[in-house]
Amino acid sequence: MATSYIVIAIVIAYMAIMLFIGWYSKNMISSNKDFMVAGRRLGPILMAGTLAATEIGGGSSLGVVQQGMDKFGISAAWYVITMGFAFVILTFLAPKFRASTVKTVPEYFRRRYGKVPGFITAVIMFLPLIGLTAGQMIASAVILSTMIGVSFQIAVIAICVIVTAYSVMGGLWSVTLTDFIQVFFIIFGMAVAIPYAFDLAGGWQNIVNNVPPETFDLFHGYDVLDIISLTIMYITTFTVGQEAVSRYYAARDGKAAQQGSVLAAIINFVYGFIPAILGVSVLALINMGSFDASLFSEVGSRYALPVLAVHAMPPVVCGILFAGVISATMSSASSDLLGAGSIFANDIYRQFIKPEATDDEVMKIARLIMVLSGLLSLMVALFNTSSIIAILMFSFSLRAAGAFFPYVLGLYWKGSSFAGTIASLICGTIVVVYVEHISHGLLFGIKIGQPILPGLVAGLISFIVFSKLFPPKEATTQLAPDEHES
Repeated sequence: MATSYIVIAIVIAYMAIMLFIGWYSKNMISSNKDFMVAGRRLGPILMAGTLAATEIGGGSSLGVVQQGMDKFGISAAWYVITMGFAFVILTFLAPKFRASTVKTVPEYFRRRYGKVPGFITAVIMFLPLIGLTAGQMIASAVILSTMIGVSFQIAVIAICVIVTAYSVMGGLWSVTLTDFIQVFFIIFGMAVAIPYAFDLAGGWQNIVNNVPPETFDLFHGYDVLDIISLTIMYITTFTVGQEAVSRYYAARDGKAAQQGSVLAAIINFVYGFIPAILGVSVLALINMGSFDASLFSEVGSRYALPVLAVHAMPPVVCGILFAGVISATMSSASSDLLGAGSIFANDIYRQFIKPEATDDEVMKIARLIMVLSGLLSLMVALFNTSSIIAILMFSFSLRAAGAFFPYVLGLYWKGSSFAGTIASLICGTIVVVYVEHISHGLLFGIKIGQPILPGLVAGLISFIVFSKLFPPKEATTQLAPDEHES
Protein backbone atom coordinates (compact mmCIF):
# COMPACT_ATOMS: atom_id res chain seq x y z
CA MET A 1 0.00 0.00 0.00
CA ALA A 2 1.69 3.17 -1.17
CA THR A 3 1.98 5.99 1.32
CA SER A 4 3.04 9.61 0.98
CA TYR A 5 6.70 10.52 1.46
CA ILE A 6 5.44 13.15 3.93
CA VAL A 7 4.04 10.41 6.17
CA ILE A 8 7.28 8.43 5.99
CA ALA A 9 9.33 11.56 6.74
CA ILE A 10 7.24 12.39 9.83
CA VAL A 11 7.61 8.91 11.30
CA ILE A 12 11.34 8.70 10.51
CA ALA A 13 11.86 12.11 12.14
CA TYR A 14 9.95 10.94 15.20
CA MET A 15 12.05 7.78 15.54
CA ALA A 16 15.23 9.82 15.09
CA ILE A 17 14.14 12.02 18.00
CA MET A 18 13.65 8.94 20.16
CA LEU A 19 17.17 7.77 19.34
CA PHE A 20 18.56 11.24 20.13
CA ILE A 21 16.85 11.20 23.55
CA GLY A 22 18.39 7.80 24.25
CA TRP A 23 21.82 9.13 23.33
CA TYR A 24 21.32 12.28 25.40
CA SER A 25 20.05 10.35 28.45
CA LYS A 26 23.19 8.25 28.72
CA ASN A 27 24.90 11.35 30.16
CA MET A 28 22.47 11.17 33.11
CA ILE A 29 23.57 7.66 34.06
CA SER A 30 26.28 7.39 36.70
CA SER A 31 25.12 4.39 38.72
CA ASN A 32 23.12 1.20 38.60
CA LYS A 33 20.32 3.03 40.44
CA ASP A 34 20.25 5.73 37.76
CA PHE A 35 19.96 3.11 35.02
CA MET A 36 17.22 0.99 36.63
CA VAL A 37 15.11 3.50 38.61
CA ALA A 38 16.18 6.93 37.25
CA GLY A 39 17.94 7.80 40.50
CA ARG A 40 14.54 7.80 42.29
CA ARG A 41 13.97 11.38 41.15
CA LEU A 42 10.71 11.29 39.16
CA GLY A 43 8.06 13.88 40.00
CA PRO A 44 4.32 13.20 39.50
CA ILE A 45 4.14 14.61 35.95
CA LEU A 46 7.05 12.59 34.58
CA MET A 47 5.88 9.53 36.50
CA ALA A 48 2.32 9.79 35.15
CA GLY A 49 3.58 10.18 31.59
CA THR A 50 5.88 7.20 31.72
CA LEU A 51 3.37 5.03 33.63
CA ALA A 52 0.56 5.73 31.17
CA ALA A 53 2.76 5.43 28.08
CA THR A 54 4.16 2.13 29.31
CA GLU A 55 0.75 0.53 29.70
CA ILE A 56 -0.97 2.12 26.67
CA GLY A 57 0.69 -0.06 24.08
CA GLY A 58 -0.18 -2.26 21.14
CA GLY A 59 -3.11 -3.90 22.90
CA SER A 60 -4.54 -0.52 23.87
CA SER A 61 -4.23 0.96 20.39
CA LEU A 62 -4.28 -1.52 17.48
CA GLY A 63 -5.71 -4.27 19.70
CA VAL A 64 -8.70 -2.22 20.85
CA VAL A 65 -9.37 -0.96 17.30
CA GLN A 66 -9.27 -4.61 16.20
CA GLN A 67 -11.77 -5.62 18.91
CA GLY A 68 -13.99 -2.62 18.15
CA MET A 69 -14.40 -3.66 14.51
CA ASP A 70 -14.77 -7.34 15.27
CA LYS A 71 -17.40 -8.33 17.84
CA PHE A 72 -16.78 -6.11 20.86
CA GLY A 73 -17.95 -2.77 19.49
CA ILE A 74 -17.72 0.18 21.84
CA SER A 75 -17.26 -2.15 24.82
CA ALA A 76 -13.68 -2.71 23.64
CA ALA A 77 -12.92 0.50 25.57
CA TRP A 78 -13.03 -1.48 28.81
CA TYR A 79 -9.63 -2.96 27.95
CA VAL A 80 -8.14 0.51 28.60
CA ILE A 81 -10.58 1.94 31.15
CA THR A 82 -9.95 -0.93 33.54
CA MET A 83 -6.27 0.05 33.53
CA GLY A 84 -7.42 3.37 34.98
CA PHE A 85 -9.36 1.52 37.71
CA ALA A 86 -6.18 -0.38 38.55
CA PHE A 87 -4.08 2.80 38.80
CA VAL A 88 -6.65 4.32 41.18
CA ILE A 89 -6.49 1.29 43.47
CA LEU A 90 -2.68 1.18 43.31
CA THR A 91 -2.65 4.77 44.57
CA PHE A 92 -3.16 3.32 48.06
CA LEU A 93 -0.16 0.99 47.68
CA ALA A 94 2.10 3.54 45.95
CA PRO A 95 3.79 4.88 49.14
CA LYS A 96 4.62 1.31 50.23
CA PHE A 97 6.14 0.55 46.84
CA ARG A 98 8.31 3.66 47.02
CA ALA A 99 9.30 3.10 50.67
CA SER A 100 10.70 -0.36 49.94
CA THR A 101 13.67 1.24 48.08
CA VAL A 102 14.15 -1.79 45.83
CA LYS A 103 15.08 -1.64 42.15
CA THR A 104 13.21 -4.75 40.97
CA VAL A 105 10.35 -6.97 42.11
CA PRO A 106 12.59 -10.04 42.56
CA GLU A 107 14.86 -7.89 44.78
CA TYR A 108 11.86 -7.34 47.08
CA PHE A 109 11.23 -11.10 47.23
CA ARG A 110 14.89 -11.80 47.93
CA ARG A 111 15.17 -9.25 50.72
CA ARG A 112 11.78 -10.17 52.20
CA TYR A 113 11.79 -13.97 51.90
CA GLY A 114 15.27 -15.15 50.84
CA LYS A 115 17.36 -15.97 47.79
CA VAL A 116 15.30 -18.90 46.50
CA PRO A 117 12.01 -16.94 46.23
CA GLY A 118 14.01 -14.10 44.68
CA PHE A 119 15.41 -16.42 42.02
CA ILE A 120 12.07 -18.09 41.23
CA THR A 121 10.41 -14.69 40.94
CA ALA A 122 13.18 -13.45 38.67
CA VAL A 123 12.58 -16.35 36.26
CA ILE A 124 8.78 -15.95 36.38
CA MET A 125 9.08 -12.19 35.77
CA PHE A 126 11.79 -12.38 33.12
CA LEU A 127 10.21 -14.80 30.64
CA PRO A 128 6.82 -13.04 30.17
CA LEU A 129 8.66 -9.80 29.38
CA ILE A 130 9.81 -11.48 26.16
CA GLY A 131 6.17 -12.09 25.17
CA LEU A 132 5.17 -8.57 26.20
CA THR A 133 7.97 -7.02 24.14
CA ALA A 134 7.04 -9.21 21.17
CA GLY A 135 3.40 -8.06 21.37
CA GLN A 136 4.47 -4.42 21.18
CA MET A 137 6.89 -5.10 18.31
CA ILE A 138 4.09 -6.76 16.35
CA ALA A 139 1.89 -3.69 16.79
CA SER A 140 4.70 -1.32 15.75
CA ALA A 141 5.56 -3.42 12.71
CA VAL A 142 1.92 -3.41 11.58
CA ILE A 143 2.12 0.37 11.25
CA LEU A 144 5.51 0.47 9.56
CA SER A 145 4.72 -2.27 7.07
CA THR A 146 1.44 -0.61 6.10
CA MET A 147 3.01 2.81 5.92
CA ILE A 148 5.95 2.14 3.64
CA GLY A 149 4.84 -1.03 1.89
CA VAL A 150 7.63 -3.29 3.19
CA SER A 151 7.06 -6.77 4.53
CA PHE A 152 5.95 -7.29 8.12
CA GLN A 153 9.23 -9.13 8.79
CA ILE A 154 11.42 -6.21 7.72
CA ALA A 155 9.29 -3.80 9.77
CA VAL A 156 9.67 -5.94 12.91
CA ILE A 157 13.44 -6.00 12.51
CA ALA A 158 13.57 -2.19 12.12
CA ILE A 159 11.45 -1.64 15.24
CA CYS A 160 13.59 -4.10 17.22
CA VAL A 161 16.77 -2.20 16.34
CA ILE A 162 15.37 1.26 17.18
CA VAL A 163 13.68 0.34 20.47
CA THR A 164 16.63 -1.68 21.70
CA ALA A 165 19.11 1.06 20.80
CA TYR A 166 17.51 3.93 22.71
CA SER A 167 16.55 1.71 25.67
CA VAL A 168 20.07 0.34 26.05
CA MET A 169 21.70 3.77 25.89
CA GLY A 170 19.82 5.57 28.65
CA GLY A 171 18.03 3.04 30.84
CA LEU A 172 14.98 4.31 32.72
CA TRP A 173 16.00 7.93 32.16
CA SER A 174 15.75 7.59 28.38
CA VAL A 175 12.61 5.46 28.66
CA THR A 176 10.98 8.05 30.95
CA LEU A 177 11.84 11.02 28.73
CA THR A 178 10.71 9.26 25.55
CA ASP A 179 7.53 8.11 27.32
CA PHE A 180 6.75 11.68 28.34
CA ILE A 181 6.76 12.73 24.68
CA GLN A 182 5.10 9.55 23.50
CA VAL A 183 2.03 9.75 25.74
CA PHE A 184 1.00 13.02 24.07
CA PHE A 185 1.66 11.55 20.62
CA ILE A 186 -0.49 8.56 21.54
CA ILE A 187 -3.55 10.52 22.67
CA PHE A 188 -3.36 13.30 20.08
CA GLY A 189 -2.42 10.98 17.21
CA MET A 190 -5.35 8.64 17.87
CA ALA A 191 -7.88 11.37 18.68
CA VAL A 192 -7.13 13.32 15.51
CA ALA A 193 -8.18 10.30 13.44
CA ILE A 194 -11.79 10.36 14.68
CA PRO A 195 -13.15 13.35 12.71
CA TYR A 196 -11.57 12.03 9.51
CA ALA A 197 -13.17 8.62 10.04
CA PHE A 198 -16.54 10.31 10.61
CA ASP A 199 -16.10 12.42 7.49
CA LEU A 200 -15.26 9.39 5.34
CA ALA A 201 -18.38 7.65 6.63
CA GLY A 202 -20.57 10.69 6.02
CA GLY A 203 -21.09 11.52 9.68
CA TRP A 204 -21.73 9.76 12.98
CA GLN A 205 -25.32 8.92 12.13
CA ASN A 206 -24.18 6.96 9.06
CA ILE A 207 -21.84 4.97 11.31
CA VAL A 208 -24.69 4.22 13.71
CA ASN A 209 -26.96 3.16 10.82
CA ASN A 210 -24.40 0.73 9.38
CA VAL A 211 -23.42 -1.35 12.39
CA PRO A 212 -25.50 -3.76 14.48
CA PRO A 213 -27.39 -2.12 17.39
CA GLU A 214 -25.43 -4.15 19.96
CA THR A 215 -22.24 -2.45 18.78
CA PHE A 216 -23.03 0.41 21.17
CA ASP A 217 -23.87 -1.82 24.12
CA LEU A 218 -21.14 -1.20 26.72
CA PHE A 219 -21.50 -4.78 27.97
CA HIS A 220 -21.81 -6.60 24.64
CA GLY A 221 -18.20 -7.74 24.25
CA TYR A 222 -17.09 -7.41 27.86
CA ASP A 223 -19.66 -8.26 30.53
CA VAL A 224 -19.41 -7.24 34.19
CA LEU A 225 -17.41 -10.34 35.12
CA ASP A 226 -14.96 -9.65 32.30
CA ILE A 227 -14.54 -6.06 33.51
CA ILE A 228 -13.87 -7.24 37.06
CA SER A 229 -11.43 -9.86 35.73
CA LEU A 230 -9.59 -7.27 33.64
CA THR A 231 -9.34 -4.89 36.57
CA ILE A 232 -7.99 -7.64 38.82
CA MET A 233 -5.54 -8.72 36.12
CA TYR A 234 -4.22 -5.17 35.77
CA ILE A 235 -3.97 -4.59 39.51
CA THR A 236 -1.99 -7.79 39.96
CA THR A 237 0.23 -7.47 36.92
CA PHE A 238 0.99 -3.75 37.46
CA THR A 239 1.88 -4.55 41.06
CA VAL A 240 4.45 -7.21 40.17
CA GLY A 241 5.30 -6.15 36.60
CA GLN A 242 8.75 -4.59 36.52
CA GLU A 243 7.86 -2.26 33.64
CA ALA A 244 5.05 -0.71 35.73
CA VAL A 245 6.05 -0.91 39.37
CA SER A 246 9.56 0.40 38.62
CA ARG A 247 7.88 3.79 38.06
CA TYR A 248 6.68 3.74 41.66
CA TYR A 249 10.19 2.77 42.79
CA ALA A 250 11.56 5.69 40.76
CA ALA A 251 9.26 8.37 42.25
CA ARG A 252 11.03 10.98 44.34
CA ASP A 253 8.77 10.20 47.32
CA GLY A 254 5.51 8.49 48.28
CA LYS A 255 3.38 11.55 47.55
CA ALA A 256 4.77 11.86 44.02
CA ALA A 257 4.07 8.14 43.51
CA GLN A 258 0.42 8.62 44.51
CA GLN A 259 -0.09 11.73 42.41
CA GLY A 260 1.52 10.13 39.37
CA SER A 261 -0.74 7.08 39.72
CA VAL A 262 -3.89 9.24 39.82
CA LEU A 263 -2.80 11.26 36.78
CA ALA A 264 -2.05 8.04 34.86
CA ALA A 265 -5.57 6.81 35.68
CA ILE A 266 -7.10 10.02 34.29
CA ILE A 267 -5.10 9.59 31.06
CA ASN A 268 -6.51 6.07 30.65
CA PHE A 269 -10.09 7.22 31.29
CA VAL A 270 -9.75 9.95 28.65
CA TYR A 271 -8.07 7.70 26.10
CA GLY A 272 -10.18 4.56 26.52
CA PHE A 273 -13.00 5.23 24.05
CA ILE A 274 -10.83 6.67 21.25
CA PRO A 275 -9.57 3.40 19.69
CA ALA A 276 -12.94 1.69 20.28
CA ILE A 277 -14.73 4.42 18.30
CA LEU A 278 -12.18 4.07 15.51
CA GLY A 279 -12.81 0.32 15.37
CA VAL A 280 -16.57 0.83 15.12
CA SER A 281 -15.99 3.38 12.35
CA VAL A 282 -13.97 0.85 10.33
CA LEU A 283 -16.75 -1.74 10.76
CA ALA A 284 -19.29 0.77 9.45
CA LEU A 285 -17.09 1.65 6.47
CA ILE A 286 -16.79 -2.04 5.57
CA ASN A 287 -20.57 -2.51 5.84
CA MET A 288 -21.11 0.61 3.70
CA GLY A 289 -18.80 -0.73 0.99
CA SER A 290 -16.23 2.04 1.47
CA PHE A 291 -13.67 -0.60 2.50
CA ASP A 292 -13.35 -4.03 0.98
CA ALA A 293 -13.14 -6.70 3.67
CA SER A 294 -10.46 -8.37 1.53
CA LEU A 295 -8.10 -5.55 2.59
CA PHE A 296 -7.80 -7.44 5.88
CA SER A 297 -7.95 -10.99 4.55
CA GLU A 298 -4.23 -11.66 4.45
CA VAL A 299 -3.07 -9.79 7.53
CA GLY A 300 -6.14 -9.75 9.75
CA SER A 301 -8.16 -7.05 11.40
CA ARG A 302 -5.17 -5.76 13.36
CA TYR A 303 -4.54 -3.66 10.22
CA ALA A 304 -7.87 -1.82 10.64
CA LEU A 305 -6.37 1.43 11.93
CA PRO A 306 -3.55 1.71 9.35
CA VAL A 307 -5.98 1.03 6.49
CA LEU A 308 -8.37 3.68 7.83
CA ALA A 309 -5.56 6.22 8.13
CA VAL A 310 -4.21 5.70 4.63
CA HIS A 311 -7.66 6.01 3.05
CA ALA A 312 -9.17 8.79 5.16
CA MET A 313 -6.48 11.26 6.16
CA PRO A 314 -4.19 13.81 4.54
CA PRO A 315 -0.49 12.91 4.71
CA VAL A 316 0.49 15.15 7.66
CA VAL A 317 -2.37 13.92 9.85
CA CYS A 318 -1.73 10.32 8.78
CA GLY A 319 1.91 10.74 9.75
CA ILE A 320 0.95 12.08 13.18
CA LEU A 321 -1.38 9.12 13.72
CA PHE A 322 1.25 6.60 12.70
CA ALA A 323 3.80 8.28 14.96
CA GLY A 324 1.24 8.17 17.77
CA VAL A 325 0.57 4.46 17.43
CA ILE A 326 4.26 3.70 17.10
CA SER A 327 4.71 5.83 20.25
CA ALA A 328 2.29 3.58 22.11
CA THR A 329 3.98 0.39 21.09
CA MET A 330 7.59 1.54 21.32
CA SER A 331 7.12 3.02 24.80
CA SER A 332 5.76 -0.28 26.09
CA ALA A 333 8.41 -2.36 24.31
CA SER A 334 11.26 -0.24 25.71
CA SER A 335 9.91 -0.58 29.26
CA ASP A 336 9.60 -4.34 28.87
CA LEU A 337 13.17 -4.60 27.57
CA LEU A 338 14.50 -2.52 30.45
CA GLY A 339 12.58 -4.69 32.89
CA ALA A 340 14.11 -7.86 31.45
CA GLY A 341 17.64 -6.45 31.57
CA SER A 342 17.24 -5.08 35.09
CA ILE A 343 15.86 -8.32 36.50
CA PHE A 344 18.52 -10.53 34.95
CA ALA A 345 21.43 -8.26 35.92
CA ASN A 346 20.22 -7.32 39.39
CA ASP A 347 18.63 -10.57 40.51
CA ILE A 348 20.31 -13.39 38.62
CA TYR A 349 23.76 -12.24 37.52
CA ARG A 350 24.68 -10.27 40.64
CA GLN A 351 23.15 -12.76 43.05
CA PHE A 352 24.13 -16.11 41.56
CA ILE A 353 26.74 -15.66 38.83
CA LYS A 354 29.05 -12.89 40.07
CA PRO A 355 28.11 -11.53 43.52
CA GLU A 356 31.16 -9.26 43.60
CA ALA A 357 30.16 -7.51 40.35
CA THR A 358 30.51 -3.73 40.35
CA ASP A 359 27.74 -1.31 39.39
CA ASP A 360 29.42 -0.79 36.04
CA GLU A 361 29.54 -4.53 35.35
CA VAL A 362 25.87 -4.92 36.31
CA MET A 363 24.87 -2.14 33.91
CA LYS A 364 26.87 -3.76 31.10
CA ILE A 365 25.13 -7.08 31.73
CA ALA A 366 21.73 -5.37 31.83
CA ARG A 367 22.43 -3.78 28.46
CA LEU A 368 23.64 -7.08 27.00
CA ILE A 369 20.51 -8.89 28.21
CA MET A 370 18.33 -6.14 26.78
CA VAL A 371 19.91 -6.75 23.37
CA LEU A 372 19.44 -10.52 23.67
CA SER A 373 15.86 -10.06 24.92
CA GLY A 374 15.16 -7.84 21.94
CA LEU A 375 16.37 -10.59 19.62
CA LEU A 376 14.27 -13.24 21.41
CA SER A 377 11.23 -10.97 21.24
CA LEU A 378 11.92 -10.51 17.56
CA MET A 379 11.77 -14.28 17.05
CA VAL A 380 8.45 -14.49 18.92
CA ALA A 381 7.05 -11.59 16.88
CA LEU A 382 8.09 -13.16 13.59
CA PHE A 383 6.63 -16.59 14.25
CA ASN A 384 3.66 -16.02 16.60
CA THR A 385 0.29 -15.70 14.84
CA SER A 386 -1.80 -15.02 17.96
CA SER A 387 -3.60 -11.72 18.42
CA ILE A 388 -1.76 -8.92 20.20
CA ILE A 389 -4.16 -8.90 23.14
CA ALA A 390 -3.98 -12.69 23.52
CA ILE A 391 -0.19 -12.54 23.85
CA LEU A 392 -0.35 -9.72 26.36
CA MET A 393 -3.09 -11.17 28.56
CA PHE A 394 -1.35 -14.54 28.95
CA SER A 395 1.94 -12.83 29.78
CA PHE A 396 0.19 -10.65 32.37
CA SER A 397 -1.49 -13.65 33.99
CA LEU A 398 1.61 -15.86 34.03
CA ARG A 399 3.74 -13.51 36.07
CA ALA A 400 1.06 -12.16 38.40
CA ALA A 401 -0.84 -15.21 39.66
CA GLY A 402 1.76 -16.62 42.03
CA ALA A 403 3.65 -13.44 42.94
CA PHE A 404 0.85 -10.99 43.76
CA PHE A 405 -0.16 -12.07 47.26
CA PRO A 406 3.35 -12.71 48.63
CA TYR A 407 4.24 -9.22 47.42
CA VAL A 408 1.21 -7.25 48.63
CA LEU A 409 0.46 -9.18 51.83
CA GLY A 410 4.18 -9.19 52.59
CA LEU A 411 4.01 -5.41 52.88
CA TYR A 412 1.54 -5.70 55.79
CA TRP A 413 1.42 -9.23 57.24
CA LYS A 414 4.27 -10.23 59.54
CA GLY A 415 3.26 -13.88 59.21
CA SER A 416 4.18 -14.04 55.51
CA SER A 417 6.76 -16.79 55.17
CA PHE A 418 9.32 -18.38 52.86
CA ALA A 419 7.25 -21.57 52.56
CA GLY A 420 4.06 -19.69 51.75
CA THR A 421 5.81 -17.67 49.07
CA ILE A 422 7.33 -20.72 47.36
CA ALA A 423 3.95 -22.49 47.42
CA SER A 424 2.16 -19.47 45.95
CA LEU A 425 4.73 -18.97 43.17
CA ILE A 426 4.56 -22.62 42.14
CA CYS A 427 0.80 -23.19 42.46
CA GLY A 428 -0.26 -19.90 40.86
CA THR A 429 2.02 -20.39 37.87
CA ILE A 430 1.03 -24.03 37.34
CA VAL A 431 -2.69 -23.20 37.38
CA VAL A 432 -2.26 -20.38 34.83
CA VAL A 433 -0.30 -22.61 32.43
CA TYR A 434 -2.77 -25.47 32.91
CA VAL A 435 -5.89 -23.36 32.25
CA GLU A 436 -4.34 -21.53 29.28
CA HIS A 437 -2.53 -24.31 27.45
CA ILE A 438 -3.78 -27.70 28.71
CA SER A 439 -7.46 -27.40 29.65
CA HIS A 440 -8.03 -24.42 27.30
CA GLY A 441 -10.13 -22.42 29.73
CA LEU A 442 -11.71 -25.30 31.66
CA LEU A 443 -11.20 -26.12 35.34
CA PHE A 444 -13.05 -29.10 36.85
CA GLY A 445 -15.26 -29.03 33.78
CA ILE A 446 -16.23 -25.38 34.32
CA LYS A 447 -15.50 -22.73 31.71
CA ILE A 448 -13.11 -20.30 33.41
CA GLY A 449 -12.07 -17.99 30.59
CA GLN A 450 -9.08 -15.94 31.69
CA PRO A 451 -6.59 -17.96 33.77
CA ILE A 452 -5.71 -15.10 36.12
CA LEU A 453 -8.59 -15.67 38.57
CA PRO A 454 -8.03 -19.38 39.30
CA GLY A 455 -4.28 -18.69 39.36
CA LEU A 456 -4.73 -15.98 41.99
CA VAL A 457 -7.05 -18.17 44.08
CA ALA A 458 -4.52 -21.02 44.00
CA GLY A 459 -1.74 -18.60 44.91
CA LEU A 460 -3.66 -17.05 47.81
CA ILE A 461 -4.78 -20.35 49.33
CA SER A 462 -1.33 -21.92 49.12
CA PHE A 463 0.32 -18.74 50.47
CA ILE A 464 -1.95 -18.53 53.52
CA VAL A 465 -1.91 -22.27 54.28
CA PHE A 466 1.85 -22.75 54.01
CA SER A 467 2.62 -19.49 55.83
CA LYS A 468 0.48 -20.76 58.73
CA LEU A 469 1.99 -24.26 58.65
CA PHE A 470 5.55 -22.98 58.30
CA PRO A 471 5.65 -19.48 59.83
CA PRO A 472 8.68 -17.18 59.47
CA LYS A 473 11.49 -17.39 62.03
CA GLU A 474 11.13 -13.66 62.65
CA ALA A 475 7.73 -11.95 62.45
CA THR A 476 8.44 -8.71 60.59
CA THR A 477 7.62 -6.80 57.42
CA GLN A 478 11.08 -5.23 57.25
CA LEU A 479 13.36 -6.04 54.32
CA ALA A 480 16.89 -7.27 54.76
CA PRO A 481 19.44 -4.58 53.88
CA ASP A 482 20.74 -4.43 50.30
CA GLU A 483 24.47 -4.98 50.48
CA HIS A 484 24.90 -3.45 47.02
CA GLU A 485 22.94 -0.21 47.54
CA SER A 486 25.10 2.85 47.12
